[in-house]
Amino acid sequence: MKQSELKEFLDEKVSFYNNLDFIESDPIQVPHSFQQKEDIEISGFLAATIAWGNRKSIIKNAHKMMDLMGNTPYDFVINHSEEDLKKLLPFIHRTFNGHDFIQFIKSLQHIYNTYDGMETIFRENASNTSLQPAITAFKNVFFEIEHLPRTQKHVSNPLKGSSAKRINMFLRWMVRQDTRGVDFGIWKNISPALLSCPLDVHSGNVARKLGLLKRKQNDAKALAELDLSLRKLDSKDPVKYDFALFGLGVFEKF
Repeated sequence: MKQSELKEFLDEKVSFYNNLDFIESDPIQVPHSFQQKEDIEISGFLAATIAWGNRKSIIKNAHKMMDLMGNTPYDFVINHSEEDLKKLLPFIHRTFNGHDFIQFIKSLQHIYNTYDGMETIFRENASNTSLQPAITAFKNVFFEIEHLPRTQKHVSNPLKGSSAKRINMFLRWMVRQDTRGVDFGIWKNISPALLSCPLDVHSGNVARKLGLLKRKQNDAKALAELDLSLRKLDSKDPVKYDFALFGLGVFEKF
């Protein structure tokens, strides 16, 4: 398939999947429950953090996280008491448990109080071509307060070889300027051109079948390779193709 034909094919799939119907079966529905910028950020970050495994279970448990915070995530992060945190202890999603949840709340409070929010950290630590260095910087800030060592595994580090699928998905939600109403685009000071595709089993397999990716592992090197391929198709909005790759993999078994 010629690159022009591949682009036409993928653009059609983006158009098909990048619409409001996508929200119904995706964890992005959780931040779509909110209007305030900080509520969207926090609910999106937490939902993305537990986004592995069965999708129905992810969505159910992400909504449960919001319920445990009184459906006011930003207020809860900033103003919680120790008694409020104890209510989070029973929560569990796979290996993410109540102790991890509490640590995330404490780290997020530190970030909003000290750095004026997550966006600042990602913006100030991005390179000229990528947000991957900013993900590593974000993890360092996230755990610069006293923390449980076990919780570190729930925030990816590209410098350690991770494709950081869940954080890249969260960044797509926050940064991408979406005219279709799925992604929020509320982080106006970060260019969508710097985004990387959330690389998972589905998107990786489809990308290989289409010749966009040769590396077999879904790791940081594979992500860099996929970045180059997708930016050749659209340098300004490369991660719009996440909708095509994911849709082809999950819904069409491509």
